[in-house]
Amino acid sequence: MDNRRIGLFDSGLGGLTVMKELMELLPDESIVYFGDTGRIPYGSKSVETVIKYTKSDIKFLQTFEPKTIIAACGTASAIALPQLEGQYNIPVIGVLGAAARAAVKATRNGRVGVIGTAGTVRSDAYRRVMEQTEPEIQTVSVACPLFVPLVENGFAEKEAAYLIAKEYLEPIKTSGADTLILGCTHYPLLKKVISEIMGDQVTLINPGFAAAKEIKEELIAKDMLATQTPEDQYRFYVSDDPGEFTHLGSIFLEKSINGMIGRVDIEQYTEALAL
Repeated sequence: MDNRRIGLFDSGLGGLTVMKELMELLPDESIVYFGDTGRIPYGSKSVETVIKYTKSDIKFLQTFEPKTIIAACGTASAIALPQLEGQYNIPVIGVLGAAARAAVKATRNGRVGVIGTAGTVRSDAYRRVMEQTEPEIQTVSVACPLFVPLVENGFAEKEAAYLIAKEYLEPIKTSGADTLILGCTHYPLLKKVISEIMGDQVTLINPGFAAAKEIKEELIAKDMLATQTPEDQYRFYVSDDPGEFTHLGSIFLEKSINGMIGRVDIEQYTEALAL
């Protein structure tokens, strides 16, 4: 058993889709969530900046002495974690690998579509991870920079979202992919629109569910499941005004988080770091 918390970070709200899956699959675990709302988005930042931000996020979460840390940000998973491998004394897990492995298992024709932020798509990390398991895999990747603001401004199921998604997804539909990785943790909130456009024959891979499933399996295998749950089972921190996070976060989690959010000066964990 291991009653330490699970640490989870994202550039903003999207990682809450991962947390929601963890809460459902691992109801006895305690989780501390950090949303870097003051420096969002990561997807349009340089490689150096994404690495710097990721290191500071991890450094903050380490103050809670967690048993594992999850990078619930697709960009951080794709760009930073490969550069930081082996630097920490606890597992630091990204959503990318789990989603890539789930896609390889799901595809029937070997064609997989990937949608994500500009940084994630530019890194080409999903293709590389999938090819480690299945060298003959064919991928089509498309950056969808407007998806995050659509979600965060409440337009996930509006006509605007449908029109933009239809434009973005056309190359993937044309490719004949039968599996699509929602390569940013905001994108499951657009699942209804994306599914409508892609059709029932295309399997959508939710990175949050894939990651939560793998983490549960690992904790069971290592006998690290929690057996005690503290009163403050879920703790939330942001690097900017908690107000908007409180409102939208409750929608993402389908659970009220009012009064449960603290604000942290993440720069104090950044300034002392060297790339």
